[in-house]
Amino acid sequence: MDTVFTSYLEKIEEALHSYLPEHTNPSWQKQSFSELSSCVSGAHLENLIKPCRSLMDLGGKRWRPLLMVLCAELAAECGKKTELTDGGIFALTPLVEFVHTASLIHDDIEDSAEVRRGKPSAYIQYGLDTALNAGSWLYFEAAVCIDSLSCPDAFKNSLYSLYAQELRRLHLGQAMDIYWHRNPELVPSLEEYAQMVHCKTGTLASLAVQTGIIGGGGTREEAFRAGSIAACVGEGFQILDDVQNLTTGNPGKKRGDDIVEGKKSLPVLLHIAENPGDKAVIAECFRKAGKEGIESPAVEECIALLNSRGSIKKAAEKGKACITENAEKLASVFGNSGAEKSAVLIKKLFADMIPQ
Repeated sequence: MDTVFTSYLEKIEEALHSYLPEHTNPSWQKQSFSELSSCVSGAHLENLIKPCRSLMDLGGKRWRPLLMVLCAELAAECGKKTELTDGGIFALTPLVEFVHTASLIHDDIEDSAEVRRGKPSAYIQYGLDTALNAGSWLYFEAAVCIDSLSCPDAFKNSLYSLYAQELRRLHLGQAMDIYWHRNPELVPSLEEYAQMVHCKTGTLASLAVQTGIIGGGGTREEAFRAGSIAACVGEGFQILDDVQNLTTGNPGKKRGDDIVEGKKSLPVLLHIAENPGDKAVIAECFRKAGKEGIESPAVEECIALLNSRGSIKKAAEKGKACITENAEKLASVFGNSGAEKSAVLIKKLFADMIPQ
């Protein structure tokens, strides 16, 4: 990511490590759990910390908390009055990034994915029971940062309400995705796919933007409007992620593992919409790949079929257009109010992330 964001990212990492330390300490323990019996040891607590911290330490672009901070600055530049002290928006980093990390732990369990960011998935490394419990805990731990704020209760309540709503939407999106990929014959409509992605992936971008707008002094209505735009940006990135899975392969994973998992991604849906006679062929590829694994010839057979009619290329074009068009809308969500610095940085953030 461009060096213009370096100082932001350093503060984001500092916040993440503060709220999820490598080893427990009395201050963090009291903040997270209040009073505990002396029989609770560091080993007990590390069963929660380690699976989450090890995944977080593998990196990630951190674009969601970065977007949150830029949106707070956008609101401030447009004359909004924040309840947070200087630099306080960085304290809300866990609200966005912990939710994202927790969702990755659960995604890998639900998809039986063996690799995440080039390393064994948390449930393989730590065991299904430990990873499942730690991921669930991290969803709740994310909100601890709200309690740490020095601001009116009404402001905190607004953040809690937003956080809870977006988590419910996140799980609805995942439920829709699971429903489809468990049955090779079941194909969602393009409208259903878009709604699923808005909930499953777009809601994390929406949470980041709405938290930033509210943190920067914007109203809940202004935050909701900006969050709806951000969800569309998130949809664009999910589309490009789907495309990458079928071309170069996602980082740390093998090309075509979405086929093994039975994912009805946009390239698949576009192809079936334009070539309905291929639906049964694709369903058979999914069945064979799901049974035989990533080395199955059915994986490359399916990719070749999608490429033959340009479905992957069409999906890539749609994903890029979705990002650029909605990034422009997001940067100008308050109109031309003089927020030039933040608006430029928001557009730059997204432009830098689009694969060439």
